[in-house]
Amino acid sequence: MALYKSNNKNEPGENTRAIHHGKSFAEGTGCVMPPIFQTSTFEHGNIEGFDYTRSGNPNFKILEKVLISLEGCKYGTVFSSGVSAITAIAASLTNQDVILCEENLYGCTIRLFEKIFKNYGLEIISIDFTKTSNIDKISELKPSMIWLESPTNPLLKIIDIKSICGKAKQDNIPVVVDNTFSTCLLQRPLDLGATISLLSTTKYINGHSDALGGAVLTNDKNWQDRMIFSQKSLGLQPSPFDCWLITRGVKTLKLRLKQQVKNASEIADFLALNPLIDSVRYPFRSDHPQFHLAKDQMKAGGAMITANIKGDLEQTFLFCKNLKYFTMAESLGGIESLICHPSTMTHASISSNRKAKLGIGDNLIRFSIGCEDFVDLKDDIQQSLNQLL
Repeated sequence: MALYKSNNKNEPGENTRAIHHGKSFAEGTGCVMPPIFQTSTFEHGNIEGFDYTRSGNPNFKILEKVLISLEGCKYGTVFSSGVSAITAIAASLTNQDVILCEENLYGCTIRLFEKIFKNYGLEIISIDFTKTSNIDKISELKPSMIWLESPTNPLLKIIDIKSICGKAKQDNIPVVVDNTFSTCLLQRPLDLGATISLLSTTKYINGHSDALGGAVLTNDKNWQDRMIFSQKSLGLQPSPFDCWLITRGVKTLKLRLKQQVKNASEIADFLALNPLIDSVRYPFRSDHPQFHLAKDQMKAGGAMITANIKGDLEQTFLFCKNLKYFTMAESLGGIESLICHPSTMTHASISSNRKAKLGIGDNLIRFSIGCEDFVDLKDDIQQSLNQLL
């Protein structure tokens, strides 16, 4: 799997930068891992300039520095969850601002926009950005912000980030890309022209399903200032302990992702050959609708797979529940494999009509592929499918 390499010949590689986080804020101890600064407040006038954990903590700064280094950007701000990071961005907009969204987004993003921020005067417009003609609508609609995911959740649509950003730049429209499914190791939204790269660090960045976090990465000082203001003013800061866990987790990101992507590619091919599977969607399979764009925009196909079972809701649930190594659960990106039923889980809050329009049906399942041995995952899927015969 060809991941991103440093543009600077003198800069360490990704594994090295993830492991050697730099300043620990406890240099006098010689500690290899930074301590957890589990404090709510700091003595006035301390040399590091900390005052109150809601507005900054050493564990925040350590994690931010690692993420900035891996993303290859200037600024980064960490938050208590991915949804907190989304909130921080959306809260910087004002009454009657318009967010132009890709129509297939994470269910909680849609819920936040449609059921919360609409009440404060934001207008939300959703379109299918895989249609080239819709990219041309940017100049017509002139939104205050464009919001993308690529690959999307859960349908794994690949959006042409570079083309959209190029069009948006003509009217000075900021573009946010939720890059949670790919991380900077597989895709660089900022290099493609995006204003903001957003991450739920709960997922691949942490990788162990034991902490919540989010991050906003950017090269724009104005947006960085907005994020710091939101973090402090809205109380969206993470806990020092969660930052410590995520800092520990990110050290193995490249190692984990390499195994997960390898497994996912093989599992996708295996599923596609099974007569009980109606369809499979994986970005680096040649039958993916945006395969060529995925190959151009991403370094690898990721570790998420979407498939449709040949069956109804009951049979789909039976398949999910009979798996041994795939836990049926929310979230994704951990070392352990998970399976999700989007219609009743991640996208349960979305209307039935909208789900039907998007193609999120009762027989749709979403795999998050972990680091287990491929043969065990394959055999597990096969035994569960056999029970549907």
